Amino acid sequence: MARYKVIDTSPRFLAVDLKRQLLPGTFEFAEDWLVDHQLDLSGFDARYRNGLSGASAYPPGILLKVILVAYSRGIVSSREIVAACRDYITFIALSGA
Repeated sequence: MARYKVIDTSPRFLAVDLKRQLLPGTFEFAEDWLVDHQLDLSGFDARYRNGLSGASAYPPGILLKVILVAYSRGIVSSREIVAACRDYITFIALSGA
């Protein structure tokens, strides 16, 4: 059984509601909804072997959301994706960072 980190998408130290940053009608909103409600990500669970030992992993749905939005914006470098998750509110809302 895979163990995932608990991702809080409504942090208490930011003065913004992160879920309201994903506006209906935008690519980010549609992609967030599709990954959460339509995609079957259970194949990833079978690959994780951290049920009894090891650190908890980031949920694959969160990582998929961030990568898809980054690629759609032309961001392909992993370092640039990390910087986007730290600096841009849309990426912060998707990743819960």
